[in-house]
Amino acid sequence: MPNIKSAIKRVKVAKAKTLKNTMRKSALKTAIKKCNEAITSNDESASAVLNNTVKAIDKAAAKNVLHKNTAARKKSKLAKALNTASK
Repeated sequence: MPNIKSAIKRVKVAKAKTLKNTMRKSALKTAIKKCNEAITSNDESASAVLNNTVKAIDKAAAKNVLHKNTAARKKSKLAKALNTASK
């Protein structure tokens, strides 16, 4: 444990940011899983679920939880899955 006041604060801030990032990643993974389930079950609301998932992915990229190219790849993969399932 650090003794210097600023170092103590850095440890606290790092723990808080790690917790928030973990929560964001977990919520994102859940959204992607729900979207995949909706696509595979040929649900009518799959496009609405996809829109919500894309929004979550964009938010994660904006908060630097995901790299922007990773976010683009995930969105593209989900859109492609929806398009092939709807044919």
